[in-house]
Amino acid sequence: MRLKNKVALITGAGSGIGAAAARYMAQEGASIALTGIPANGVEQTTAELVKEGYNAVAIPTDVSDSTQVQAAVARTVEAFGRLDCVVASAGVQLHDRDHTLHELDEDAWDQTHDINYRGVMLTCKHALAQMVKQGEGGALVIVSSVTATSGKSDNVSYLTGKHGLIGLNRHIGRHYGPHGIRCNCLCPGALARTPNHDIHPDPEGRAAALKSSIPLGRTATPKDMAPWISFLCSDEARYATGAHFLVDGGMSA
Repeated sequence: MRLKNKVALITGAGSGIGAAAARYMAQEGASIALTGIPANGVEQTTAELVKEGYNAVAIPTDVSDSTQVQAAVARTVEAFGRLDCVVASAGVQLHDRDHTLHELDEDAWDQTHDINYRGVMLTCKHALAQMVKQGEGGALVIVSSVTATSGKSDNVSYLTGKHGLIGLNRHIGRHYGPHGIRCNCLCPGALARTPNHDIHPDPEGRAAALKSSIPLGRTATPKDMAPWISFLCSDEARYATGAHFLVDGGMSA
């Protein structure tokens, strides 16, 4: 129960890492505002948590829309009285269009950065405003990627956005520490199911090829990431800020 009496807002909470984090953090005692689109994923995950006796509310939100993100923060505070933790997990990966820079579909660049980079910035911006107003500190976790540590990925928009999140994380860690607000970046390794898994030209071939490059012998699951997110949001991680943590099965070793 390391998150007892904490209130957390999680973006991208309808599936993947966001949904796994919502469930794990609820089990650790937090009240959870689940945000993201499409609405049905967020609402279904929330309904499951509520049925199991956890405090949770669904707030369908397009993270690329500043007004919607601000409203999600306000709705969280209205529902639970405060905001202590934020997990910026929403993301897309357009495998079918986001590659070959000199031939890149610029719409793929814009769509990816609207969610993966601008969306995280807006999430942090409005959460920070609430936390500064409360005056009691807080914790943010930005979900980046192992992709942010090299230039290997074919998905140039995804790669550059994830690199940018590490810089955003460092800025927040440096400039909001005096407010008692911490920010850390989680860099998951290759997931068994990537964002937008079904539009990858060869998802099973990708997963099989990656296994041979991972010392622990398998790709990651959202459940592998959830405990890290919960820990970084907790008071046990009280001296960690502005850092990024690779959780990749040894892939980048």
